[in-house]
Amino acid sequence: MAGFQRLHSWILSQGRRFHDRTAAGRALAARLTAYADRPDTIVLALPRGGVPVGYELAIALDAPLDLMLVRKLGVPGEEELAMGAIAEGGVRVLNTDVVRGLRIDPDTIAQVAAREGQELERRGRLYRGGRPAPDLRGKTVILVDDGLATGATMRAAIVAARAQEPARIVVAAPVAARETVALLESMVDEVIVVQTPEPLAAIGLWYEEFPQVSDEEVRALLQRAAERPKTV
Repeated sequence: MAGFQRLHSWILSQGRRFHDRTAAGRALAARLTAYADRPDTIVLALPRGGVPVGYELAIALDAPLDLMLVRKLGVPGEEELAMGAIAEGGVRVLNTDVVRGLRIDPDTIAQVAAREGQELERRGRLYRGGRPAPDLRGKTVILVDDGLATGATMRAAIVAARAQEPARIVVAAPVAARETVALLESMVDEVIVVQTPEPLAAIGLWYEEFPQVSDEEVRALLQRAAERPKTV
């Protein structure tokens, strides 16, 4: 506890926290101006926390906003620790270091993946309302989340996107662990991050306000993005 308090005090002393996901999205958009006003670009946010960030990015770039549906596979009893992730299209990736280190057996992984797969399907029905997933072939795809710790969910998102043969994949986040950035750089064309603090600890520590994002907020932001007037 004392160590956490010291870390929190250090973060406060740096003056580097984002106010909220909206502010973080705007800061991130400033790093992605090269992708503005390009008809081949699409922003895919990882729900739920990535959607407010992705919304600001899509507005700034004048790009369509959609989702890349992913779910973290949390270690039973320590759900915040990712042993892997799944994504739409039947994609599953594992954090082999975590799986081996904790001796997690295949049956446990399968059980967690099945449960999270049901939630993935629920979100797809709820958020898209019957719309099909976007066609990514030949597109420049910007995958965005509110932060990258282990990067498990983003890795799953990358694999799912890559299967559709986009022209280019860009990963974007306001804050990320340095080792995760290095890993993802080997998987995509570009990784753009505003902050790579060391140590990272928890994503929420780098935001002044970091509430849970609701299903209703996700749906509202997607609708607002779809209904906004396009620039000519």
